[in-house]
Amino acid sequence: MSNKEVKAALKSARDAIRNKEYKEALKHCKAVLKQEKNNYNAWVFIGLAAAELEQPDQAQSAYRKAAELEPGQLLAWQGLANLYEKSNQTDVKENLFNVYQKLLELYESTDKQKWCDVCRKLVELYHQEKKYLEVAHTWHKLIKIKQEEGADNAELHQLWKRLIQLLPDSTQNQDNETQQLLLTALEHAVNSADTVPSEDHEKLYKNFIQCLSKFPHETARLKKACDDMMVLYPTMSYPLEVLCLHFIQSGSFTEEALHCCCRLMEMDSSSSPGLIGLGIKFLQEKKYEEAVKSLTEGLQQTSQCQAAWYYLAEAQMKMHKYKEAVISCNRGNYAVAEKNINNDPVLLALKGQAYLNKGLIDQASKVAQQLVLSHPHLAEAHALEGLIHYTQKNYQQAERSFQRAIERKAETAEYHHYLGLTYWFMGEEIRKDKTKALTQFLKAAKLDSYMGSIFCYLGHYYRDVAGDKSRARGCYKKAFELDRTDGEAGAAAVDLSVELGDTVFLQAALRADPKDSNCWESLGEAYLSRGGYTTALKSFTKASELNPESIYSIYKAASIEQILGKYKDAIAEYQQILKKSKEYVPALKGLGECYLMMARAALADYLDGKVLDYVEQALEYFTRATKHRPDVSCLWKLLGDACTIVHVISSSKVNVKVLGSLLGQNEGKQMLKKSELLSLGGRCYGRALKLMSSPNTWCDLGINYYRQAQHLTAADSDTNEISELLEKSLQCLKKAVRLDSKNHLYWNALGVVACCSGVGNYALAQHSFIKSVQAEQINVVAWTNLGVLYLATENIQQAHEAFKVAQSLEPSYLMCWIGQALIAEAVGSYETMDLFRHTTELSMHTEGAKGYAHWVCSTLQDKTNRETELYRYNIVQMNAIPAAHVVLSKYTERIQNDASAFTMLGYLNEYLQLKKQATDAYQRAVSLLKNSEDKEKYNISMQNYGRSLCAIGQYDKAIQAYMSTPLTELDGIVGVALAYFKKGLLQDSIKAYERALSLAKSEQDKAYILTALAIMEYKQNKVDAAKTLLFKCSILKEPTIESLQALCTLGLAKQDATLATAALKELLKHTKSKDNVYERCLITSAVYALQGRNVGVQRQASKAVHSNPDDPALWALLSQLVPLYTPQNAKGGAVAGNVAHILDLNHGKKALLHTAVNQLAVGCHSAEDEKNNALKDIQKAVHLFPDDPATWAVLMGACHAENTVVYLRDTQPKRRDLEMTLVATVSAKTKEKDLSAEYIQALEDWSLCQAITGLKETGRITEAEALCTKVCCPSHPELFLLLRQVQCKQLFQSHKELPDAILEELHKTVMSNSTSVTAWHWLAKVYQSQRMMVAAEMCYRKSLQLASQQGSWNGKLSSLLRLAMLALEICMANISNDHWPSLVQEATTEALKLSFCPLAVLLQALLQYNRKMGARETRRMLERVVYQPGYPETIVSVARWYLLRHLYAKDDYELIDALVANAKANGDTRSLELDKKLSASA
Repeated sequence: MSNKEVKAALKSARDAIRNKEYKEALKHCKAVLKQEKNNYNAWVFIGLAAAELEQPDQAQSAYRKAAELEPGQLLAWQGLANLYEKSNQTDVKENLFNVYQKLLELYESTDKQKWCDVCRKLVELYHQEKKYLEVAHTWHKLIKIKQEEGADNAELHQLWKRLIQLLPDSTQNQDNETQQLLLTALEHAVNSADTVPSEDHEKLYKNFIQCLSKFPHETARLKKACDDMMVLYPTMSYPLEVLCLHFIQSGSFTEEALHCCCRLMEMDSSSSPGLIGLGIKFLQEKKYEEAVKSLTEGLQQTSQCQAAWYYLAEAQMKMHKYKEAVISCNRGNYAVAEKNINNDPVLLALKGQAYLNKGLIDQASKVAQQLVLSHPHLAEAHALEGLIHYTQKNYQQAERSFQRAIERKAETAEYHHYLGLTYWFMGEEIRKDKTKALTQFLKAAKLDSYMGSIFCYLGHYYRDVAGDKSRARGCYKKAFELDRTDGEAGAAAVDLSVELGDTVFLQAALRADPKDSNCWESLGEAYLSRGGYTTALKSFTKASELNPESIYSIYKAASIEQILGKYKDAIAEYQQILKKSKEYVPALKGLGECYLMMARAALADYLDGKVLDYVEQALEYFTRATKHRPDVSCLWKLLGDACTIVHVISSSKVNVKVLGSLLGQNEGKQMLKKSELLSLGGRCYGRALKLMSSPNTWCDLGINYYRQAQHLTAADSDTNEISELLEKSLQCLKKAVRLDSKNHLYWNALGVVACCSGVGNYALAQHSFIKSVQAEQINVVAWTNLGVLYLATENIQQAHEAFKVAQSLEPSYLMCWIGQALIAEAVGSYETMDLFRHTTELSMHTEGAKGYAHWVCSTLQDKTNRETELYRYNIVQMNAIPAAHVVLSKYTERIQNDASAFTMLGYLNEYLQLKKQATDAYQRAVSLLKNSEDKEKYNISMQNYGRSLCAIGQYDKAIQAYMSTPLTELDGIVGVALAYFKKGLLQDSIKAYERALSLAKSEQDKAYILTALAIMEYKQNKVDAAKTLLFKCSILKEPTIESLQALCTLGLAKQDATLATAALKELLKHTKSKDNVYERCLITSAVYALQGRNVGVQRQASKAVHSNPDDPALWALLSQLVPLYTPQNAKGGAVAGNVAHILDLNHGKKALLHTAVNQLAVGCHSAEDEKNNALKDIQKAVHLFPDDPATWAVLMGACHAENTVVYLRDTQPKRRDLEMTLVATVSAKTKEKDLSAEYIQALEDWSLCQAITGLKETGRITEAEALCTKVCCPSHPELFLLLRQVQCKQLFQSHKELPDAILEELHKTVMSNSTSVTAWHWLAKVYQSQRMMVAAEMCYRKSLQLASQQGSWNGKLSSLLRLAMLALEICMANISNDHWPSLVQEATTEALKLSFCPLAVLLQALLQYNRKMGARETRRMLERVVYQPGYPETIVSVARWYLLRHLYAKDDYELIDALVANAKANGDTRSLELDKKLSASA
């Protein structure tokens, strides 16, 4: 084939490849190769075609052949590169490296762009194969080429950043060329950045510094980089952190490193490298605790810093925390390198110590001898030798060895410590002195303050040798804090803390182990020793919770509760102990003491019954304790105390059960009287003295004998026995004084016994009291007793001085004030009553109580002093009567044989209206005086008893009591006359009064008796005779107020206005402004009512209230009168009732009833005010007065009113089926009470009418008609009218026209009740239903006329409103007649004149709406009702409904929205439904 044909074949092959006819191309190429085997283009075309035909091996061979033929040509190498790039075989990558490198050679001088592209591909290939060094070199060449081409700074910056991304930063080899190239790349990237500072630049700088920190030899570059970065980023702490870690890891912490850490801590106080650096600084300064703290905090965040773990371990070693040091070394991956121990003498000495610790003394001795011989100047060698001698107790040799060690290394604390131990256990002389040991211990502590054992022995020295327990406790505490395993130091510290009352150490121990019950017990003991009872109690309670089986903890808790006065809690704790151990004597003793203390407290409160119960319990537990421990003296003394405590209680009350074992019996209990119990107490004291003689017990025994003598004296027993007991008492007390002459209590007791009536040795008594005062200067009791002694011997001045000294010593001591009161009484001072009252205010005492009660009763009996300032202060302001009553009740509870006290108590009970209690008191006085020789006192007591019997309604007994007396005095005769009158024996009463009249001397007594006779004449219907007697009273020189009141009342009862007015005029002349205000107001109001002056009635009561605003009775009267006479002021009446209730509960109870009536009159109901309404108040009244029929009747009215409101609001009634129940209740209650027949009839009739009305209103017509038929009779025309109303109810509902005959019958029924306003209202409704509007108008006018005549405000207002509503109904029907609109206007105007009436305002607005629906005036009038306060919601709802229609007619949507919001706020569903309908239609 010619050259021309070869070219043609190659051209054909090229065209075939272009047309993708690769097989055809192969044919042409093979044809060429047959001619020319080394044709470069043919082999290239074959490679290309074979590659496209997916024949990679043939293509590779062809390309390689072509490359061998002409290595400098590009096509073959490009083909190979494309072929290898597409291949998935792993073995072609090495070939691809060579191809890329060849292409780089070929492109380097021809095409720079393609060279760069191939270079990038080569770098990516190197990166995939992790040939990072080749990556770095190749990329550096690329950057160099780019620099030669003049690339800009930004492009070069991106290239350096790409190289950083390609190279890893985790290579650990510090001499690695790749890391050096990375450093170069980072440095160039940092320097070539355009935007500085920036987030990207900051990140690059961090990477650069981090990379530098990995090379120890790059310290200079690292510091420079950090400094440069801090200049650019002054708030960034990272450079300082890296520098600090570099210094820490380097192992040399210089001033420069410290300065760096300080700067870092200033920037970030929580930086971990800074904390580690600070810890190293502390370690260098030997502040080991601070070093451990800082290093630990730093390592929490930087736990990979090995050097820091080393420093932490070193600090822990210094503090002798070896376990923690080992842990730190393990965390830091530190291990001791294996060394030849025999070559290191220090390690050899440690080996000897190890032998010694294991008990291998021989081996240790060999090591020590070897070291001493080979290294005589080594301190460790001599120290080991000394330890061996110390272990063998060769203290002399040990001393020399340790001294040699100290000579060679004086700063080692351990050597001083062991030398000190050697001195501590050395010979007797040094052991006694211990000074040498102390010196060495102190030196050791100074050199190493973290060695706990040093401080333990220092504690031993200060405790056992120096006797300084406080310093010893501090040393033990320090030792335990340093070494928590040192039990000896901990125990010693606890013991000393408890002994010294220090709790800090115990608290620290508890923080270490909060569940250690023993530690809690110790803490409790410590608190208890310094008087912290509450905290000690908590500690012992906690200890018992942790260890429930510990009886000691429970016992200590109970004893503390006993000390704190929590006796019931203490008893519960003691009982818990006895459940575990029935024979635990301390618990039995504690129980007895608790009950004894409770008995003393009850005795002070005069609760004698409780005292005896507690004494019985105390005796039982003390007896049980003595069974187990009869040898304990204090148990017998406590038994004596429990027996003796009953000495002040009345003998009739004392019956105490005592265990038989205490009385020498085997089983059961025996009841002891007071004398037996006191005698038993004396025997118990004697048993205690046999076991242990103490002056205190001798004193108690002497007092017991004295109490026995007192009891026998009160019982009028044998005087010889009394004298014998008193003599024993004196001897016992003298014995106590001889045993302890400095105890003021014993001298005082001796003085008390010496001056008693049975002894009468006043000289001895005075001497004893003076000796008591000398023994104890602040001795208020002895001074008081000395004053009593002087008072008994009538040395008033000396007594006063003694009492005054006692008062100055203790102003709250009661007895000295009683003494001063007795002196004041003796000298007739006006301050006597004040002094006695002060004694009752300080505390309760029988002498002070009786003295005060006597003066109160004496003041009350003097009727002439009522207006004096002294009376008002002593009796009224000081609330004297209740105060005297309280103290005298306690007095008589304890002293039950004092007739005068019971008489005074009865008198005070009468003043307090406690009639039954007064009767009981007078009866006790009578029984005590029955066998008395003083018959005058007996007769007075019997008359008092009769008077009190009459007061409680026991008239027969009262008459019998009076008749048992001579009846020679006026008081007795008048008393029996009153009893006859109350019994109904009028003739006997008249005879008695006539007899009394003959004995009466004063005009006033005669007036009273004549008034009583007049009342009896009136009772016999002899009105004229009664009037005559009362006129006789009025013409006396001194007519009594009561007689004039009776005369006025007679006029009121007989409806005689002239007589009543005249009597009232005369009464007002004789009464003072502040006397009998309530009675005067009541009578005056009744007279005004009789005269028809209704407003005057209310004004009279209002005037009285204004003059006496603190009188609840007047407020209650005003509240009662308002609804009867001026119902238009019912709101004020309700307020008056509330005031009465607030001022006084007694009057307030009745006032609740009047308040409810006023609220019903004013229209208050629960829908408007849930808390303040008629139903709430009357329910309270029913609870307070369930037996008052009026409260049940008003409750019925309140329920009806509530149901009416519910009906108007179109909701379900909440109170159904109550009518018959309430009627039955009213009827039952009227039978239980003693009320007038007229009142009962009126109340029952009203209740029936109310019940029938309620049944009718709720649609229960059949029941209503049946009830009417049952009770209807000719004498009750109002019930007959009600029957007709019920019968016509259904006719009205059918809307049928009634025949004339029926209408006439109904008219006749109303005429039979022609004075009833409501009857005419009903007839008007009948005519209205029959469309007889004129007739209805006439009926309403008739009712209006009738109400005006009767002065009924309610009737007038109701008639006017009904008349207006009738006329408005006709107007709404659009009947053109001017009469009806004018009638609406006229009627509502008149109603508004009577009072503000919301309904009248609404009717006027509706009239305006009917006249001109769209007028502005219409909106104004309706808005007034809707938005102004004071209108009931029922009326507002109607006005809102019409206003909504008006606004929709005017299309005023803004006002419509406001009105709808108002309706939603008030729950007006009716208006909201209308709004929906109107908005839908609009």
